[in-house]
Amino acid sequence: MNPIDLFSLKDRVVHVSGGSRGIGRAIGEACAGAGARVVLSARSEASLKASGLDYEVCDISDSGQIARSVERIVDRFGRLDVLFNVAGINYRHAAETFPEDKLDQILGVNLRGNFLMARACGKVMVERKRGKIINVASLQTHWCTTGVSPYAATKGAIASMTRALAVEWAEHNVQVNAIAPGFIRTDLNKVLWEDAKILDWALERTPARRLGQPGDLVGTAIFLASAASDFMTGQVLYVDGGLTAGSRWPLAVPR
Repeated sequence: MNPIDLFSLKDRVVHVSGGSRGIGRAIGEACAGAGARVVLSARSEASLKASGLDYEVCDISDSGQIARSVERIVDRFGRLDVLFNVAGINYRHAAETFPEDKLDQILGVNLRGNFLMARACGKVMVERKRGKIINVASLQTHWCTTGVSPYAATKGAIASMTRALAVEWAEHNVQVNAIAPGFIRTDLNKVLWEDAKILDWALERTPARRLGQPGDLVGTAIFLASAASDFMTGQVLYVDGGLTAGSRWPLAVPR
């Protein structure tokens, strides 16, 4: 196969759950640019319309909406080749007083919802004996901060879910992997990075000395969605500017 063709998504049907903005939107647009027929899904129809891509309104915490959305995608295109499981929410609060309603929301979207979406799309792929599922993990999958223990728990679970589904569906030619973004500047978190103290803290811990952009993830996304990764499954790829690799030594290094 031509090396360029290895990374082609021409005519592949790609569903991006949580695709109305930020990382999901960037991945959807990149896949469309690589030749895929892309369907975004999210709760907000207004945000989805603004993308200019095909879309399905779907609340990932509702199993019925998931089933109907996936069914409509398959009815329209005849198949489903790739799922990007991007939808996720977070809430910062001390663990000892973490509100139960927020806990239920985070578990409902980040773990239950992502599993149910993978299950619905995976069933279609298993029947066809072909497919790719790419979950979105986090720095919190490997490297934790304070105030987000339920979120961190769900992102640790995403890594285990990725491995478990990869093992279960490998014999059906369905590959399941995950992308773990580092500190990424998006519309959703831009207020956070306007705080100079927080920004300096993040830059000091990231060897690349910059924040990522959603576009920094699309190369890895296309690789995992394409034939280039057909013998790769059950892996979590960190796209984090080197943060999980280690830290800069605070002492001067002779040159």
